[in-house]
Amino acid sequence: MLQATPLTEGWILRHPDDPAEVLPAEVPGCVHTDLLAAGLIPDPFLGLGEKEAAWVGRREWTYETDLRAASAHERTDLVFDGLDTVAEILLDGRVLGRVRNMHRSYRFDVTGLSGRLAVRFASAYAEAEAVRERLGERPAAYAEPYQYVRKMACSFGWDWGPTLVTAGIWRPVRLEHWSTARIARVRPLVTVDGDTGVVELSVDVERARGEAPLVLEAAVGGVRAREEVDGARGTVRLRVPDAALWWPRGYGGQPLYEVELTLLRGDEVLDLWRRRVGFRTVELDTSADAHGTGFTLVVNGERLFARGVNWIPDDVFPSRITRERYRRRLAQAAGAGVDLVRVWGGGIYESEDFYDACDELGLLVWQDFPFACAAYPEEQPLRGEVEAEARENVVRLMPHPSLALWNGNNENLWGFRDWDWERRLAGDSWGEGYYLGLLPRVVAELDPTRPYTAGSPWSGSWDHHPNDPAHGTHHSWEVWNRADYADYRRSVPRFVAEFGWQAPPAYATLRRALPGEELAPDSPGMLHHQKADDGNGKLERGLARHFAVPEGDFDRWHYLTQLNQARAVAAGIEHWRSHWPVCAGTVVWQLNDCWPVTSWAAIDGDGREKPLYHELKRLYADRLLTLRARDGGLELAAVNQSARRWSGTLVLRRMSVQGVLLGETSVRLAAGARAVARIGVPGDLVPAGPEEFLVADADRLRALYFPVPDREVPYVPPEFDVALAPGGITVTARTLVRDLLLQADRLDPGARADRGLVTLLPGERVTIGISGWKTPDAEHARSALYCVEPLR
Repeated sequence: MLQATPLTEGWILRHPDDPAEVLPAEVPGCVHTDLLAAGLIPDPFLGLGEKEAAWVGRREWTYETDLRAASAHERTDLVFDGLDTVAEILLDGRVLGRVRNMHRSYRFDVTGLSGRLAVRFASAYAEAEAVRERLGERPAAYAEPYQYVRKMACSFGWDWGPTLVTAGIWRPVRLEHWSTARIARVRPLVTVDGDTGVVELSVDVERARGEAPLVLEAAVGGVRAREEVDGARGTVRLRVPDAALWWPRGYGGQPLYEVELTLLRGDEVLDLWRRRVGFRTVELDTSADAHGTGFTLVVNGERLFARGVNWIPDDVFPSRITRERYRRRLAQAAGAGVDLVRVWGGGIYESEDFYDACDELGLLVWQDFPFACAAYPEEQPLRGEVEAEARENVVRLMPHPSLALWNGNNENLWGFRDWDWERRLAGDSWGEGYYLGLLPRVVAELDPTRPYTAGSPWSGSWDHHPNDPAHGTHHSWEVWNRADYADYRRSVPRFVAEFGWQAPPAYATLRRALPGEELAPDSPGMLHHQKADDGNGKLERGLARHFAVPEGDFDRWHYLTQLNQARAVAAGIEHWRSHWPVCAGTVVWQLNDCWPVTSWAAIDGDGREKPLYHELKRLYADRLLTLRARDGGLELAAVNQSARRWSGTLVLRRMSVQGVLLGETSVRLAAGARAVARIGVPGDLVPAGPEEFLVADADRLRALYFPVPDREVPYVPPEFDVALAPGGITVTARTLVRDLLLQADRLDPGARADRGLVTLLPGERVTIGISGWKTPDAEHARSALYCVEPLR
């Protein structure tokens, strides 16, 4: 039987400026992490350390170890699951091969060989610049040459990420010893036929020698089947009666079935392949209707409003991301009510650990092919690499029931139309042949069980603008860049695949990342950890539309910008969810960060949850109340995404900011399953001026409506009492306390609060759970509480 020997020990890294200087190397890993471990570069996440590590990506590096491939088997292969990115592989000076793609695996026959194994990495910059010289300049959103090399684009920096261009053996490497034959590839087509689950395994077999009779035996769900191998290929089909369906979270369970495939010669087991699958159907409804062209995911016949987040690589050094870290981050997403995670095209095809966690947690995966924000040449050497990586990764990820959608690229079709690319390209290739030709052909051939869309945003054809909100997917960035977040309410896109608002990370994250710095919005470290073009200017202008921008008070600025982020995202999601089924999904930019930075993330680079994260729990819950202006009055939308009808009593109260009840009524609330109910607010309950607001309560859910921005509201000074409670604190309001927030990490860097922003009316109380707080003290807790205050 095939035997695998991991090659994790004994690696060294040779410094390019002094080949005699040798560093211990960790494999899997990368040059940056090895240099960091050796103390040769500062931590690039701290202070201005990124600048001091910039030279690393411009150098050549060599990994070495001793290789002994001797075995009793007929064949030994050296297998690299991932090499980042441009490398020459040598054994005792003999070239085994050359590679130029981070997104592929590689296999070399080393039968009977031994000696010194060397992996020589060229600079990704040098490769990209050489390809650019050969194929010609192409436009991009950033000046770095990321579109000329098949590598994680955000290694070259982004508007939320550092420029740390990596090199290294970033995924596992091993020796595989085998005889007679091995399983080279398994392409599992998993479908549903009535109540029966169907698994069809198309198997490629590699033979060491001869044409010995071989048999494939497969088992799943108690069903077994055997088929002979015809030459180098075989197919096994299994039907599982009464198969339990896999559902996204919130719609049902996530039963997984283990498939075991065995390659046999007689009774001898030659190789074994195991994966888990789930039985479900997934479709994408892009039919035209009275509102334009839809974009609705349909799973097992159930039409979904997708509650999504965009995912970037969780570390700029992806070899550091463990199975546990994937699970922790994705569990945070599920805990916020998320049911779809979009793997963004400037990153990578993630590891099996990522998709395993999504399978288990019921998180649908929208998978971008790795193209983002640039015109990509379609000539060699890139075209062949693109097809090879697509074919490998489509088949690799096919077993996962969570994988719901393949997407050709991020923003490149839009860029061609709107970012002056067409004129600058003057007829040169730019990627259209990938997105509208090569990639849909590969998906249709290899994975016909899943839908494909050419890009995000994309209207479905060139008959409409690529980012037309009435057709297909839409990216809403005009608001963050130029307008107030209230403008989200001006349109109802069919599917909002990107939108978001920035805020700084948690206070403890800033203190760790910027040690010793006197924090200010424009202090050196803060500016360095703000990568967006005019990011602080946009933060300040967005804040000024709603609050008085605090001068010289960093703590207040920090709280208000985090509050504004949560408010902005809430404005969009509440509006768009209330327009289901015309709008069929929102995908917030973004869930996570890859380092400590001011960004659009809900979870910062140290894994701490911003107020936005907790706000998503409310916004993405099955049931949501929202109040909005309509036709000169007010309307309440009761969004019910649960499978049960929502019936109850809605209480509407018109209040003054002084806490006086000015009017009240109760009305019947009735919203069908997966539906939205709309209730008009009686005219006498509509706030009559800036000192009044409306409160709507039903089934412990609340919606608030203030008719003017906070800077125009004559708030009274907030008063509240704080007392210790088991596992946390209780806050009791004596006045209106709007958007109270406990920043638990100010109590202890390891402390976490179980909730975010909460508004209390006079006499109301809330208990906030706190974990990781070592020395509970009520007055200490008060110092970490923030809320909206009267205009100073």
